[in-house]
Amino acid sequence: MTDGRTTGTARAFELLEPLVQAATVRVHAPPRGYDASGSLRTGPTWGSGFFIAPGWVLTCAHVVGEGGAAVRLTGREVGITFHSGRPGGHGAVTGTVTGRVECVLPERLEERRPARHALWDLPDLALVRVLAPVSHTCVWLTDRSRPRFDEVAYFGCTEDLGAPEITGRTTRLRGTAGQGAAIRLAHDDEIDPGMSGGPVVDLARGEVVGVVKARRHTGGGGLAVSVVQLRTLPMPARGQVGLYRRVMQAHDLHHYDQHLSDLDNRRTWTDVHGELPPEEHDPYGGRGRLTPGERTTLCGLLAELPPPGSSEVVRALVEAARGEEPDPQPPAPLSWRDGLGLLHDPPAGTGEAAAMLRYATDVSVADHREPPAPGADEELWDWVRATAERLWRPLRRELGERHERGLAERERRRRASAGRVLQGAPRRSGGLPPGASVLLEVWAHGWENLYDWRVSVLAGPAHPGRVTPVDSGVRATVAALPEHLGVPLAEAFRRCDTHEAAALLEVAVAPELFGLGVDEWVLTGGVPLGVQRPVVLRHPGGPGTRPGPAGAHPADHEASAAAARWARVQTGPLQDERADCAGGRPRAPAAAWLSALPDNTVPVHCRAADQEPTLGALHAVRDAGYGVAVTRRPPEPGGSCAPFHRGLREELADAGRAEVLPVRLQTLRGRVYGADPDAYWAAGTGLVWEDPARPLPDVEPLHGDL
Repeated sequence: MTDGRTTGTARAFELLEPLVQAATVRVHAPPRGYDASGSLRTGPTWGSGFFIAPGWVLTCAHVVGEGGAAVRLTGREVGITFHSGRPGGHGAVTGTVTGRVECVLPERLEERRPARHALWDLPDLALVRVLAPVSHTCVWLTDRSRPRFDEVAYFGCTEDLGAPEITGRTTRLRGTAGQGAAIRLAHDDEIDPGMSGGPVVDLARGEVVGVVKARRHTGGGGLAVSVVQLRTLPMPARGQVGLYRRVMQAHDLHHYDQHLSDLDNRRTWTDVHGELPPEEHDPYGGRGRLTPGERTTLCGLLAELPPPGSSEVVRALVEAARGEEPDPQPPAPLSWRDGLGLLHDPPAGTGEAAAMLRYATDVSVADHREPPAPGADEELWDWVRATAERLWRPLRRELGERHERGLAERERRRRASAGRVLQGAPRRSGGLPPGASVLLEVWAHGWENLYDWRVSVLAGPAHPGRVTPVDSGVRATVAALPEHLGVPLAEAFRRCDTHEAAALLEVAVAPELFGLGVDEWVLTGGVPLGVQRPVVLRHPGGPGTRPGPAGAHPADHEASAAAARWARVQTGPLQDERADCAGGRPRAPAAAWLSALPDNTVPVHCRAADQEPTLGALHAVRDAGYGVAVTRRPPEPGGSCAPFHRGLREELADAGRAEVLPVRLQTLRGRVYGADPDAYWAAGTGLVWEDPARPLPDVEPLHGDL
């Protein structure tokens, strides 16, 4: 199986094979009693899987969907046959237990599945929880966002000799597919039926990088799914720790405990990592990297801390430790461990060990969303300081100063927070989260009824104007936009959402597209976007940039007037004013009338945004410097707008100030979604929100081909 491989690869396979086989399982139907020989009846093999944490098996969605095209996958029970005991040694016992599918990726596989023997949608993963306590080993998962295209081994269940057994073969990685979600396996060997769902192991680094997905019909080779796609597991409810973070915490603590244990002499993954042949063309030659034992310990210590509040927190600390902005390649980092994966191969002159120790130092003094276990942050710092002893003296001094600055800054923030409470300063609530937001831009593709789009992350008031692209596309119909935007928006939300709040979605479109029902799109979880998070509308280019006659730009005093209106309306009280109708009849507002209204006015539009006079009214309101306005998608043409205006007036009066409107409108959408008859008037309501602290990018979108 290693013919043609290098000596180093053959040795790595020899070392890793017992560990991987001990963690790989056979997936089949749930056990149904015993046969004549006294063995459990399990039926034919559906595929393979492998333990990634105590009690958790990772496999492919199409494996757990075998033989049940009409059944719901989540919650389905499957059979798991595993090996318990010393990896590769005597006394190994084969056991069979029942597992339950906790989730599948992507979620849409629950409603839309391919025909039998067809390729399932990426990432095609399933996470199975074992329903009985069993003794088993777990694989070591990579923390790298991208795989290295080196030699690998893949494992799974085959029946070459007439009975199911776990076997392994070697090949090379030949590139990626599906925007990095899948890895191409070369055709060095054949992938047999039953190996789907098995692990793909990077032999140079001794870590699992993929899950076998499919084989080529025309010969050897096939596809594997990157294990990094586990980060796309559904996000948790606010204030909860998500499934991804819980499983990865259990993974790291399992290996940490195994590394520290002296109860037996069985070889651990950390032991084998230390015995692997050195990597060819390693720029560090093994120096400047953490040892396998140090890496396992660091992951374990990080796992004992509360998880980061958001992906942006991880990226900010990585940037500070690495010295440059980390790779924006999705999926976004969600755990402290994921941050380590962004610190491999830092810029020239910076060693990995130094970058990781800087990162760990910053994590030890971070503001955690909940108090860590007593002494956990101090234990992490003590380990950093002790580990730095073997490195160069300037780094030890730098880390000590970094730790002192971090402690002082954390204490300053805590004192400032306590001071605000003691002094009785008013604490505003119900407003938008201050962090990053998601920006969706949609614009017409030339003169066709097609649209181009772009999804980005706006860093927020802390870094005004800083934009990180996520994805873009062209020539989509309005009906197809939700399908095109599902994956990019999900990735952007992962980067911006925190444990406390869902990030704001800002939709920057021309006023004629204000009727685009983004808040009603259902992308994940079966709940509309506008119910899951605040959604607001933006004019492309921000307030005050629409050219006037002969291309003249607004004067400085007009910009000042817009700033004054924004500041005044945020604090309230609010006054509503109908902008495009009077007594139920359409009207076009005069510029002088709009300019003369009080600064705490919220202009209200009740008619279709792409029709006159409402389209002109939206432009006029913007030119008059109003940063907050209300729009509506009328539920039916010609219907009375009186209930809408009456309900909105009461809502604005109750809100009192504009700063709470995005979140209050989200609550209103939830009431409409829940069929609250007292909220029916709010259906289709939109909020124009031109926050000067969140400037839009200056880059103009490309126009369609002519």
